Amino acid sequence: MQKQRCGWVSDDPLYQQYHDEEWGRPVYDSQRLFAKLCLDGQQAGLSWLTVLRKQHNYEAFFAGFNPQVIAAYDDDKVEQLLQNPGIIRNRAKVKSIIQNARAYVRFTQQGNDFSEFLWGFVGGTPQQNHFTALAQVPAQTAESQAMSKALKKLGFNFCGPTICYAFMQAVGMVNDHLQDCCCYPELCGQSHNQ
Repeated sequence: MQKQRCGWVSDDPLYQQYHDEEWGRPVYDSQRLFAKLCLDGQQAGLSWLTVLRKQHNYEAFFAGFNPQVIAAYDDDKVEQLLQNPGIIRNRAKVKSIIQNARAYVRFTQQGNDFSEFLWGFVGGTPQQNHFTALAQVPAQTAESQAMSKALKKLGFNFCGPTICYAFMQAVGMVNDHLQDCCCYPELCGQSHNQ
């Protein structure tokens, strides 16, 4: 019997696995959150499946999304990355990952915890939504607008309120699985267990 999934999921096995095993599951690790924020920024103007198919290449060519390593990338490294067909070869997007890494390093060097900072926009606990149709799911919220503004102030880019909301959905800050989705019951009862 076919699993009931959220309506945005295609019949692509990679997309289905992402939906079933990752999307909406709370992530508290700062470096994983940084990686996800950068990947969501790469999505701008494209489908998430496009980015998902290239995720392993991004991990390989961006040092496993280690912000300390990426922050040291120079113009030569940017040119080298832009020759790589395994990633989205958009100069602004490639440079945004480096810019975000530098912002992340500055922020954490001041003694701040990136995970705590981001989760603070939802009070540290996944927000449980109870949508029954995709049309009810917002593209952005007051929380994603606040997160976007705060990230931009820190020097991050490709982090507008819509990207921030997609990020919040992906890392489980909000549970936007529809009520008839196979993942909804499990995630509805999820709380912060670090």
